[in-house]
Amino acid sequence: MRTATSRPARALAEALRTETIGGVIMLTATVAALAWANMSPDGYDALRETRLGPMELYKWAQNGLLTIFFFVAGLEVKEELVHGELANVRKAALPIIASLAGMVVPAIVYLLVSWGARDAARGWAIPTATDIAFALAVLAVTAGAMPAALRAFLLTCAVVDDLGAITIIAVFYTSHVDVLMLLLGAALLAAYGLLPHQKLTLVPLGVAAWYAVEASGVHATVAGVALGLLTRTTANQGRSPAEAADHYFRPISAGLAVPVFAFLSAGVKLDGSSLGAILSDRVVLGVIAGLVLGKFLGVFGGAWLSVRLGLAKLSEELHWRDMAAVSLLAGIGFTVSLLIGDLAYGDDRQRAEAVTTGILAASLVASILAAVLLHVRVRKRRIALDDV
Repeated sequence: MRTATSRPARALAEALRTETIGGVIMLTATVAALAWANMSPDGYDALRETRLGPMELYKWAQNGLLTIFFFVAGLEVKEELVHGELANVRKAALPIIASLAGMVVPAIVYLLVSWGARDAARGWAIPTATDIAFALAVLAVTAGAMPAALRAFLLTCAVVDDLGAITIIAVFYTSHVDVLMLLLGAALLAAYGLLPHQKLTLVPLGVAAWYAVEASGVHATVAGVALGLLTRTTANQGRSPAEAADHYFRPISAGLAVPVFAFLSAGVKLDGSSLGAILSDRVVLGVIAGLVLGKFLGVFGGAWLSVRLGLAKLSEELHWRDMAAVSLLAGIGFTVSLLIGDLAYGDDRQRAEAVTTGILAASLVASILAAVLLHVRVRKRRIALDDV
């Protein structure tokens, strides 16, 4: 009986570990949110603002469920640092420099476009992030035949982006800090990293650390990344604690945490007046320009400059046209951009909804442009192989 009942669950979990399925579920949740918010805005708002204990439902998704997403991101960063591209300084230089430029340039583009708009400075970090799940899903669907080096570059850029984004959230979007609770959170995180990695001790420690960081005033997602980075990657036998945690939490992140967050965050009105107001709001135009143009210029320009200066080397499997396509793909902000947008403008519902619409529009444009260019690159590679 155990085998019969657990087989579908295992199959579902395995499916949720793939980029394409996770991306499809997230896209479905986003479309459902947009449909409900436009058909029954009062009902959608009532659901978002339903109070569950100390927080509204959308706050639980943002501060609770999204912490699982950042925990998995922290595990990915740790894996890259120990066994992946970031373990080799020479190999890591290209995606790290590209990612850092891909955060700085979009912020500059945003500030230039939004200059003079009301409260524009609060949103400078919105276009700095790349959504791992969506970007990898688009790459997997449109260009599965591309070299593995391209996926490794995008993944490394995205995890560095996430680390940068969570640092930005901790430093620039924390209005007040309860020092005692923060010290308690740090102590719990230290205990998590030092104690033997066993479920009976680590799960309660992780939850306690999350609560302490949240109560301190620092955004709870910071605890998620910290827990991921502190999870060990060595094992005496079988899977390491980091591998085991990734195996267990990735399906939860892809199948529950991120879709629920997307569903409770992406519901905005798309009527004519709302869309017209967006086009006249320089903050929103700055977000769109930052993600679509700024990300491309930053990631591609950073990669090209690092190779040109001899700081990094482009894989022999890749061409600069491949890098151009994946640089466009980095403009998919979505999850982290939505989070930062809410942190920046959560007290101004009209501006927050406009920013959310801008993020969705920019992510869609970036996806389409990248998908078209990747499709062209795949076809040309096939033609070149057939000629050989």
